[in-house]
Amino acid sequence: DQAIGDPKYGEQDTDGSHSVRSFFDQMRQIGATGRVMLITAAAQQWGVSEKECTTEPGFVVHKASARKLSYGALAAAAARLPVPKKEDVPLKNRSEWRYIGKDNALFDLPDIVTGKATFGMDAKMPGMVYASVEHPPVLGQKIKSYDDKKALTVPGVKQTLTISPFKPPHQFQPLGGVAVIADNTWAAFQGRKALKIDWDASPNSVYNSDQFRKTLESTARQPGKVIRNVGDVDAEFAKGGKIIEAEYYTPHLAHASMEPPVAVAEYRDGKVLAWAPTQNPQAVQETIAGVLGIKKEDVTCHVTLLGGGFGRKSKPDQVAEAAVLSKQLGKPVKVVWSREDDIQFDFYHSVAAMYLKASIGSDGKPTAWLQRTVYPPIGSTFDVNAKYAEDEMGLGWNNLPFDIPNHRAENGPADAHVRIGWLRSVANIYHAFAIHSFADELANASNKDSVQYLLELIGPPRIVPLKYTPEEQDDAKRYPLDTARLRRVVELVAEKSEWGKHASGKGHGFGIAAHRAFLTYVATVVEVEVDAKGQVQIPNVWTAVDAGTVVAPDNIRNQFEGAASFGASLALLSEITVTNGMVNQSNFNDYELVRMGSAPKHTSVYIVESDAPPAGVGEPGVPPFAPALYNAIHAATGKRIREMPLSKAKLV
Repeated sequence: DQAIGDPKYGEQDTDGSHSVRSFFDQMRQIGATGRVMLITAAAQQWGVSEKECTTEPGFVVHKASARKLSYGALAAAAARLPVPKKEDVPLKNRSEWRYIGKDNALFDLPDIVTGKATFGMDAKMPGMVYASVEHPPVLGQKIKSYDDKKALTVPGVKQTLTISPFKPPHQFQPLGGVAVIADNTWAAFQGRKALKIDWDASPNSVYNSDQFRKTLESTARQPGKVIRNVGDVDAEFAKGGKIIEAEYYTPHLAHASMEPPVAVAEYRDGKVLAWAPTQNPQAVQETIAGVLGIKKEDVTCHVTLLGGGFGRKSKPDQVAEAAVLSKQLGKPVKVVWSREDDIQFDFYHSVAAMYLKASIGSDGKPTAWLQRTVYPPIGSTFDVNAKYAEDEMGLGWNNLPFDIPNHRAENGPADAHVRIGWLRSVANIYHAFAIHSFADELANASNKDSVQYLLELIGPPRIVPLKYTPEEQDDAKRYPLDTARLRRVVELVAEKSEWGKHASGKGHGFGIAAHRAFLTYVATVVEVEVDAKGQVQIPNVWTAVDAGTVVAPDNIRNQFEGAASFGASLALLSEITVTNGMVNQSNFNDYELVRMGSAPKHTSVYIVESDAPPAGVGEPGVPPFAPALYNAIHAATGKRIREMPLSKAKLV
């Protein structure tokens, strides 16, 4: 069963690739404690010493008498025993692990593939009505007036209700708008199309992404807030020599998960019961409590299977909408977002502009490296005055692992005009794109092999000294930035892809990128073929992963195979643009994802065996994909790609 949102389970937020990392030790302790208690219960029942008992899957065994009892038969007695102290519970040695590090089938897989599993759209409550909400087309707009006469003539439509607009900062509050209430989803959608709404002005109506790009790029060319400083970059640049400069740009992105946002909620007697496909049931409780003015503990959130999320479904605005409408109606409400709603009212991955500059010596290695990044920060979701992304600089920017004597990383200010949120691998997407594209540009300028140059940049095995916030200290001790591990994945992926054994050029090429994200080291090689019309095919992707101690190898392979397709969508096709504050894209016809014809044909994943603590898996496969792809395209065609997606470029 999916656990409800409850403090006793600890943090249930499945963002940040931290689920296994955060709970690995706790889960081992819980399992070992339960095992000890079951053994104690069996020993007491048999009248033998606990030391004479052991376990096998599902049973406590007394080998001397050939007796055994199932865990189920012992559970009640074991539950009455005092919980032993942590120090009295032995953990298995790594050599004794039965499940950790082994491939095991998902327990709920049969239900998922046979349609028995409960996703958000499957949730129902007695007496439930359906709602579809017409949101303000521009962030921050309010209703001046609306006409629902035609909407009310649609069969199945019961009534319309308004949802008050959010009060800044928007956080995860409902956007506001007009809700059409009906006895089925189709009627609610059709009634909504018949609404006539007059919206007032919003400061965000001036937002045009094309013009904003120019603003970001101009800012990136100016000195910013220094995030990390090593040596003296300016003094080195003043010496002259060979200077390389480049600018990179990435657009807004939408999550576009398989199942659009949906939720069911019932408000009754000052309490809310909700069913939602959420990555963060505690956020559901906090958001509903804040919007309705009730206690967090009076909100119960049942968690369904997710239907995909990529970070979108840790933001429970649609659940809050259902709760608000239920309070007005006095009955359960199911809010269903269409795909158009999903694309046009997302918490978008931020647009970003980056400027990089390096001075290279006679050996081709950088003597100085300057990098600036500018983008509306995620902090704008929680603070209307947020302009700098300082909290996101650890996402591939202030922790450059290269062995460069003079290095400075900066961050410039930017305003947010749409909702900004985390998307799979977050700022690592644009930071890895810029840094590892630039590294390949330097290799090319130095007439060096890309893999060899990358290893030279990384330098000798060492722990990179970084400054950490107090909140980061524990991770810093357990997960130091170790260049030996980064070198290892580069060497492994070069070996597995047979780097250097295949000639590049004439429409065929290989590219590489290596990045550390969510404490995991990843190197990716992409093979591309570019035909005479400029169409790109991806025959092969090779990825080497060092995620520390591995719990489920098959899941890692699944995640990194999925990351290749996800990364291909972002690199080849996906883009959100905005005109006069309104998002231009609405569905998969204009917010494109890779189809079978353009997706990687084959992805090979190689897992490095490691005794290090477990690290992240869900997100770190995405960042190196785009730069590896674009570096391969350069090797194949000689054309350098400095903006995403590739559909903006002309290869012929």
